[in-house]
Amino acid sequence: MKTFIFSTAALALVGTLLVGVQTVFSDDDGRYEGRGYWERDMMRSTGVTSKPNPLYQEECGSCHMAYPPGLLPSASWRKMMGNLEDHFGDNAQLDDDVSQQLTEFLVANSASNSNDRRSRAFEYGSDYPDTMIPLRITDLPYFRHEHNEIPQWVLKRAGIGSLSECSACHQNAEKGWFNEHDIYIKGIGRWDD
Repeated sequence: MKTFIFSTAALALVGTLLVGVQTVFSDDDGRYEGRGYWERDMMRSTGVTSKPNPLYQEECGSCHMAYPPGLLPSASWRKMMGNLEDHFGDNAQLDDDVSQQLTEFLVANSASNSNDRRSRAFEYGSDYPDTMIPLRITDLPYFRHEHNEIPQWVLKRAGIGSLSECSACHQNAEKGWFNEHDIYIKGIGRWDD
């Protein structure tokens, strides 16, 4: 009887290991076809919180990329929306009602309130005193870590300019998709660090 139990346990362990090894070495080309719910959810979680909002797209996206709200912590969005008369050197002031609606949307979908793995990474290390709350995504520790190997010559290429131009490399940035395997830089091609 002990031999039977031991053999069954050993067989179950070997089976579990084989499934685990298959999962580790399986082809992950970013496609969802034929994948289980858990695996699809894990692949999707490499994005950041990005919910469509026509008002946000109209008011903010008319001047620059409508950055997915999950790229900044809620304190950063509150600070930014509270000082739109000096929005990175431009006056982007809005009616109070519109400003309040946008602030509520951005805070509700911020890195601080997200379940997306990458958005949560943008929240990490953002316990700043009020006087030091970052307004730029490029000032966040996670962003710096992910982009620390980008050479200056890449940024100087036409169409990129700075690291704040997410869509110059991340083709689906506005949708919140920042998978490192989908980076394509115009004039350079697929980027693989």
